[in-house]
Amino acid sequence: MSQTDFDVIVIGGGPGGYVAALRAAQLKLSVAVVEAQHLGGICLNWGCIPTKALLRASEINHLLHDLPAYGFKADGVSFDFKKIVARSRAVSKQLSAGVAHLLKKAKVPVFDGHGKLDGTLANGRRKVLVSKDGAAPTTLTAQHVILATGARARVLPGLEPDGQFIWSYKEALVPETMPKSLVVIGSGAIGTEFASFYRNMGADVTLVEVAERILPVEDVEISQLARKAFEKQGIRVLTSAKIGTLQKTATGVSIPVTVNGKADTLVAERVISAVGIVGNVEKIGLEGTKIQVDRTHVVTDALCRTGEPGVYAIGDLAGAPWLAHKASHEAVMCVEAIAGRKVHPIDPTKIPGCTYCRPQIASVGYTEAKALEAGYKVRVGRFPLIANGKALAMGEPDGLIKTVFDAQTGELLGAHMIGAEVTEMIQGYVIARTGELTEAELAETIFPHPTISESMHEAVLAAYDGALHF
Repeated sequence: MSQTDFDVIVIGGGPGGYVAALRAAQLKLSVAVVEAQHLGGICLNWGCIPTKALLRASEINHLLHDLPAYGFKADGVSFDFKKIVARSRAVSKQLSAGVAHLLKKAKVPVFDGHGKLDGTLANGRRKVLVSKDGAAPTTLTAQHVILATGARARVLPGLEPDGQFIWSYKEALVPETMPKSLVVIGSGAIGTEFASFYRNMGADVTLVEVAERILPVEDVEISQLARKAFEKQGIRVLTSAKIGTLQKTATGVSIPVTVNGKADTLVAERVISAVGIVGNVEKIGLEGTKIQVDRTHVVTDALCRTGEPGVYAIGDLAGAPWLAHKASHEAVMCVEAIAGRKVHPIDPTKIPGCTYCRPQIASVGYTEAKALEAGYKVRVGRFPLIANGKALAMGEPDGLIKTVFDAQTGELLGAHMIGAEVTEMIQGYVIARTGELTEAELAETIFPHPTISESMHEAVLAAYDGALHF
């Protein structure tokens, strides 16, 4: 590539990095992407997308084994696990190629290699070195550099993935065979999704969480309902658990665990470690700069600016919430600020979160507890899906829609959902949060019938003692 000087260089080609590059190109800024492994990042290649392909397969497997409930009968239902995994990988490959096409279409050059900050030139432009396989590095320069190097799985001592018995999310996505039993350590989105997938594929699953409840960032009621649902499916759930030193055996692993003072030993073929992530702050040239790192994440201001002039950080590298859509939104905001446009800083309480286990979980804004802690007087509405016609018709009656309103102003403070397709429905409440709507506007909104989304309307009405169908 002949051009080496740009307005913007983006280090990292994930959902933050490639979106930043595309938006920069739209705004007529010269921009380049530096990517060491694969376009689309962890999300597209080893996270969001392939897990959803696997979870779709597990949903189908669940339905095939629940056919009598719908009046069907089928004998000898089975699956080809290698083909299920292969389909997941094919979906990721297709989308990664799509990202490459979008960047090519936008005339954004992609430098294959590891990007690293390397000081500044006399005119104030930043230097970036791009290295690959020991070859002489390529030097790029730009007025602005956006760091979008993402994050990786946290590794705890004694739980180091070995590719055989102890898995990180990567190994869990591409197993050669279907394990008969496994222990999932960590009950955040990653842990619960893998627990749900493997259980619905027929494995014996134990979900272990050190906190007092699973899905600890969710509203308490949602966490409690999720636990009941998982246990109903046959997932063993252990909370407030202390894990001892794992021992490998000839056929799997043995894990001593203590729950509420009671000692036990878990035995399984495989263990999935899903205990969080750490930012990729190493070897990107932060040393000697004014960039601050807090618990493996780069510190930024509301517009993604670091302490080093001309250097920005977005996405997982810049800290929680660790969500692809947050990274993409930060990317657009950051680039538009660079281009001199007026932008609005992100309000974390307006970022939705989704977990694609069965049943699905989605939320936005304050939990009831957090709203009370923040000093709000609240009105809370609840509507169970068992009272919703579409949910019953689908055979998906388990779930709850919960709303939290400011009792004084009527502002929607938060919404929390568990049940079928709630990850597709949460955006309605996100729009309400972003538009600063109150219960009045939501109550006057007409929801289509029959849909599960009608429950969203009923949960609003319920907060003001006006629910009609429960």
